[in-house]
Amino acid sequence: MSATAILKLRIVPNARRSEVVGEHGDAIKVKVQAPPVDGKANEALRDFLAEQLQISARSIEIVGGEKSRDKTVAITGLDLATARLRLLKRE
Repeated sequence: MSATAILKLRIVPNARRSEVVGEHGDAIKVKVQAPPVDGKANEALRDFLAEQLQISARSIEIVGGEKSRDKTVAITGLDLATARLRLLKRE
């Protein structure tokens, strides 16, 4: 059975570029370039997370906060510690 990480995210749509900003309480703050229209920001978020986590976008599901800035995502195939480490890595 593969691990599933449940992450809390705070999303900032319409940013100049998509990036992980850091922590926001117990959530990870993520800026996405896309506007919050017709699910574009959610789609951009999934693509961005997939790239950052080095996994397929199909492994990422928004399970809470579909229309909110505060989202909960389920990431199949990664444990929570690995997912947080990859997103919060310091460049």
